[in-house]
Amino acid sequence: MSAQFLSKLSQNYVELLDDEYYDTTIEVGEDPNVKIFRAHKNILCYRSTYLRRTLASSKKNNDSVLSHIKLSKYIARNLLDDFKVLI
Repeated sequence: MSAQFLSKLSQNYVELLDDEYYDTTIEVGEDPNVKIFRAHKNILCYRSTYLRRTLASSKKNNDSVLSHIKLSKYIARNLLDDFKVLI
């Protein structure tokens, strides 16, 4: 693959982070200190076995339905290693 292609592909992945077509929200923390992240289910499933299991258990949802995950700060902190590529 050419360097130009890989550069464009990397840029497209970065753009996904700001994409309005997300299908999952992740809520981290407790009220009133809650942070909400928008994400793409496919990327989450391939980057984290924990989130793959979590999303699979709620897969009974229709594909057009938004998935919503609540995570404690502890779990979210441990998942950061799975997503270093996206940060």
